[in-house]
Amino acid sequence: MLRSSSTSPAKPRRFSRYTPADALAVVLYLGLPLALVFLPLDRLPWLTRDPLLGAYLLNLGVYAAVFIVAIIAARHYVARDLRILATRPWFTIGVLPLLLVVMLIVTAIVVALAGGVEVSVNQSGLEEMTAHVPWYLTAPLLVLVGPFVEEYVFRHLMIGKLSRYVNRWVCYVTSVVLFAALHIAGREAITVQALAPYLALGLVLVFAYAWTANNLMFSYSLHALKNLLSVVLMYSVDISSLTS
Repeated sequence: MLRSSSTSPAKPRRFSRYTPADALAVVLYLGLPLALVFLPLDRLPWLTRDPLLGAYLLNLGVYAAVFIVAIIAARHYVARDLRILATRPWFTIGVLPLLLVVMLIVTAIVVALAGGVEVSVNQSGLEEMTAHVPWYLTAPLLVLVGPFVEEYVFRHLMIGKLSRYVNRWVCYVTSVVLFAALHIAGREAITVQALAPYLALGLVLVFAYAWTANNLMFSYSLHALKNLLSVVLMYSVDISSLTS
């Protein structure tokens, strides 16, 4: 774990206890998607008229609600972590691309060990959405809002705060496994091949979070950079969609 010195960006610190805002964010993150299952969405004209755009708007609404609560709940940590990174700008600028490359390599290795590529329903849904929704709508969800929500839930709450009560290595494993499982849960059978890309992503994000002394904004920046690369690749398949 990095410590404060001439070559490290942060030093370990203790986290406060869970707050009502933390609990509300988790309830919204888990509860809103479940609530949508039981709502008569097929009666909404704007959703039935364009299901893909409607699905995007529903996802944006869910993540935006959690994002607002998460930002409020973690505002002191966000401000502190940004100040820490600002004292070592070369570290953030230099290491983020390197970790992104590491993430791609680890993903390739984990997928190969799992028996090859199996495109998940989650990934297929994203690719289908990008074929019908312009990049300037999907980018805010996939690059800005989504990564922060997931880093807040799976790293800040599940490692930073949970490690007050549970061994940190248990927190690391729990974060990786649940992060992967919740990306495909309810959409398809949970198999090692389907989990593999998300397990690899979770491993690198947990490493980045722990290595920088639980810096939420560093792991968020890495997650956002990875998603930005994914968005660019998905839309570059059809260049005309960039200007649609």
